[in-house]
Amino acid sequence: MRDMLGREELITVEKALEILLSYAPLLKRPDEILLPINDSYGLITSRDINSPENLPSFNRSTVDGFAVNSADTFGATESFPAYLNIKAEILMGEEPQFKLEKGEIAKIATGGMLPEGADSVVMLEHTQRVDEKMIEVLKPVSPGENVIQIGEDAMKGECIIRSGHRLRPQDAGALAGLGITDAWVYKKPLVSVISTGDEIVPPDKPVRPGQVRDINSYTLTGLILNAGGIPVKKGLFIDKYEIIKDVVEDSLRNSYMVLITGGSSVGTKDLTAKIINDMGKPGVLFHGVSLKPGKPMIGGVVDNIPIFGLPGHPAAVNVCFEIFIRPVLEIQSGVNEKRFDRGKRTIQARIARNISSGPGREEHIGVTLEERNGELWAVPLLGKSGLITTLTKADGTAVIPLRKLGVQEGEIVEVRLLT
Repeated sequence: MRDMLGREELITVEKALEILLSYAPLLKRPDEILLPINDSYGLITSRDINSPENLPSFNRSTVDGFAVNSADTFGATESFPAYLNIKAEILMGEEPQFKLEKGEIAKIATGGMLPEGADSVVMLEHTQRVDEKMIEVLKPVSPGENVIQIGEDAMKGECIIRSGHRLRPQDAGALAGLGITDAWVYKKPLVSVISTGDEIVPPDKPVRPGQVRDINSYTLTGLILNAGGIPVKKGLFIDKYEIIKDVVEDSLRNSYMVLITGGSSVGTKDLTAKIINDMGKPGVLFHGVSLKPGKPMIGGVVDNIPIFGLPGHPAAVNVCFEIFIRPVLEIQSGVNEKRFDRGKRTIQARIARNISSGPGREEHIGVTLEERNGELWAVPLLGKSGLITTLTKADGTAVIPLRKLGVQEGEIVEVRLLT
């Protein structure tokens, strides 16, 4: 059975993604490199990182107050306080050179090291001065209260960061706290972007009737950067088999993924699918998906390098990238965490108007988000297909599932946030 464009029956988004990801273990991936942590933000760890020491390496106060043996405070109340003698003040960054005996207490600041004989800290606000040498404790503390114990944050040899983790600022801070200044990470994968079409001209050139400026290579550049890759714009190319074939061959030699925009529909000059199949095995994995926008999407693999043919429609480029390309690019980047599941970039909201949808396709509609009486509402940005500024106003795309004929105002929908 063929669709209206003459292609075999379309497959679902889920099936297309399943086919694509089945090749994930075989895909070509970048090498690893040892980098200073300051140069590693956003990169993916290629090895587990273990703590070289206990953190903290001493028992440390979490509050301003007095280091104490908790047994000396048992039963203390505001009516019947415990009277304790101030032995000393613990200075920040210094190791106490004394031991607390029974009935003694030492002033300490947040982060200070507990002296021998102390097992907890009384908060300053739970004490009252009697004189320069004595305080009243108005509330008891339990052993270990208001104290971070040796190794409580990290034990020596403990895995702090697993391989496949995208390094964030807080991760770099934790590594620095452990004295780790370098990390093994994967290099960012190079992604070639090829724009095709006789009608496409550079954005700095005037357009003649029938021509349009290049939009998609600029959109893809940002999407690739956000997903952790390095975009390599190969240029604009007319719809000629040998020209496109040559640039695709060059891209396959020098990158980890190839994106071709335009040339994915069925037409006399639509060459992408043929070129992919001519490049090597397995070639095209799917051509045409039950998706709007994005129906002509092509997904393929050539010699363990993923290669995609994206529709020329700018909105379809965004939708297809998020559904098909980002998951593959994250795998090639070395990501091995559920944090990057698609669901982590989606929210639930109520649709702000009735929307109809054709049967047999998953439809994505640009929306803005509004808060109304404590609930999140998705307001559709309706316009003719092909309008290029619609997504600049959008916070995300609302998804109308494959087997639904539309949604009613107030119905809960999934919104995939735009990055």
